[in-house]
Amino acid sequence: MTKAAETRGAAKPLFSYRKHWAHRFGVAPFLPMSRAEMETLGWDSCDIILVTGDAYIDHPSFGMAIIGRLLEAQGFRVGIIAQPDWRDASAFRALGKPNLFFGVTSGNMDSMVNRYTSDRRLRHNDSYTPGGEGGKRPDRAVIVYAQRCREAFPDAPILLGGIEASLRRIAHYDYWSDKVRRSILFDAKADLLLYGNAERALVEVAHRIAKRGMAQDFSDIRGVAFTRDATPEDWIEASAEDIDEPDEGRMRKDAQSETVVIRLPAFEQVANDPESYARASRVLHRESNPGNARPLTQRHGTRDIWLTAPPIPLTMAEMDGVYDLPFARAPHPSYTQPIPAWEMIRHSVTIMRGCFGGCSFCSITEHEGRIIQSRSEGSILKEIETIRDKTEGFTGIISDIGGPTANMYRLACKDRETEALCRRPSCVYPDICKNLETSHDSLIQLYRKARAIPGVKKVMVASGVRYDLAVKSPAYVRELVEHHVGGYLKIAPEHTESGPLSKMMKPGIGSYDRFKRLFDAAAQAAKKQYFLIPYFIAAHPGTSDEDMLNLALWLKKNGYRADQVQTYLPSPMALSTAMYHSGFNPLKPVRRGASEKVDAVKGLRQRRLHKAFLRYHDPENWPVLREALKAMGRADLIGPGKHHLVPGWQPVGTGKAGEGHRTGQKGARTQSREFRTNGLRSRSS
Repeated sequence: MTKAAETRGAAKPLFSYRKHWAHRFGVAPFLPMSRAEMETLGWDSCDIILVTGDAYIDHPSFGMAIIGRLLEAQGFRVGIIAQPDWRDASAFRALGKPNLFFGVTSGNMDSMVNRYTSDRRLRHNDSYTPGGEGGKRPDRAVIVYAQRCREAFPDAPILLGGIEASLRRIAHYDYWSDKVRRSILFDAKADLLLYGNAERALVEVAHRIAKRGMAQDFSDIRGVAFTRDATPEDWIEASAEDIDEPDEGRMRKDAQSETVVIRLPAFEQVANDPESYARASRVLHRESNPGNARPLTQRHGTRDIWLTAPPIPLTMAEMDGVYDLPFARAPHPSYTQPIPAWEMIRHSVTIMRGCFGGCSFCSITEHEGRIIQSRSEGSILKEIETIRDKTEGFTGIISDIGGPTANMYRLACKDRETEALCRRPSCVYPDICKNLETSHDSLIQLYRKARAIPGVKKVMVASGVRYDLAVKSPAYVRELVEHHVGGYLKIAPEHTESGPLSKMMKPGIGSYDRFKRLFDAAAQAAKKQYFLIPYFIAAHPGTSDEDMLNLALWLKKNGYRADQVQTYLPSPMALSTAMYHSGFNPLKPVRRGASEKVDAVKGLRQRRLHKAFLRYHDPENWPVLREALKAMGRADLIGPGKHHLVPGWQPVGTGKAGEGHRTGQKGARTQSREFRTNGLRSRSS
């Protein structure tokens, strides 16, 4: 077996470390959020203080709870500062100075995605805050929190983690400021950044800091980023320019060395040269497989950001260990208002992590990796029993059993060595890889055992189903429809046209059609009336006005009406974000003067038009659609017939002022009848 293939099993087991001396204090009912709670536990100080933009809910669906309980299991005293007032440093002194470090995160979501819509409008609610109240976290929360930690205790080490830091670990395009920003590590002025699902790196880092402080080398730990002056002499640099030669399998001999680091184009270069930005994005994503990825470095002014190779995925036993930690499975008792995110997930179970779909607009792969990390059947069933016995308000319904994707549980490459050498960004695009195990037998067995647990009436699947995988297992579709669907099932074809689908790395609409046939046949056999909820994206890079028109015609032909729609939002570090910003396609080789160009939908007028096509049935959109159809030479689609997209009249009180009249009111009633009982909705922007 190659060295790369051996790497997968080279990590130190997560729970094999000798516990820190403070383990004698035992397990806290909740990790303390105040000095009074610390005193009750007998603590004079915290070893580690976690700062988060979310309310503290001690449940494994929330990153801070997992990290806090894992560090506690290693013997450390861990405190939580949740949603602090960031306007001065006093809230960051609430628990005193940490003996080891501050751990800073924005929470379960990037703070900018959490606070703004895809049209850059401020959201007024926050599902991770008591009462759903908005405004309880700052813009760019990781940077602000880190700065306040530094003000509170100038000499306390600061570590960054969570999705906001993870997706901003190198120079990245920031949609909200419309510019390329530096690595967040520089702007936050932190000591270390841990990216991805960082349990493995965090445990190692915490034990090392406890023994020797921050003044040491962390370059042998996977999944971390730090700054340094220059590349050490014992490392060989390979330029990103050399990675994508026409013969992609050819590499300089020295680039296969154990001590090779790939130098990405510098911050100053990617900030001013879109093609260099696209190249950096392509190389970053090609160097994402833990089996063969090499460290990356990128110059920022006079210093480098250095990223070690991605973390080794957790084993099934380690996943079980993490999810079996002694969570209170409730919000901290200091909260008096309901927290919407908790209400949504309190009766759900996470069974796996990661996603090998590689959708270019999604950040799951960049953060969690494309190797699936699954829990054991026993661990999952035990958690369901715990929900039944200990979670308030349980009525016998498990609201979701899934993960980033509902049906990737225990799916993996058939050959570990092949997996370790692979650089494909997706295991299912353009076609399902012949080396991918697609059997759903383990998942079907899990579903059946879960619904057989006494006291459990129904186990729902609310996570999105990857339908191109599901069609490989008709038995899975039957199991899903007969027992785990509650009237509707959400899936995500995202578009119908090959142009945008090729930029999204999504299968053609034919895969959706095949799944729908299986789904409808299973529903008919079960004598149930179930519906699919298809999700679609407006204004994704590579999407033309004609593509959106064709999608709208497909929606009308199939009787689909989207109540809410998603307009594409360029999230940090995603491949489609590189397309949006640079105008080049990082899914293909990026070579000076020969890179494939991609048209991005940037203007607010065009973005709103694309959104309007998805809601062609809404009278408020008819004026802009009529105008667009005329400009496109498709005025034949304006009229009262079933083959028309929009009518020529306007209901009173809608669209442009003064267009309504009595015949419009009659038409509105007819329009309402045409779409009655459809009830299909798409995800909100």
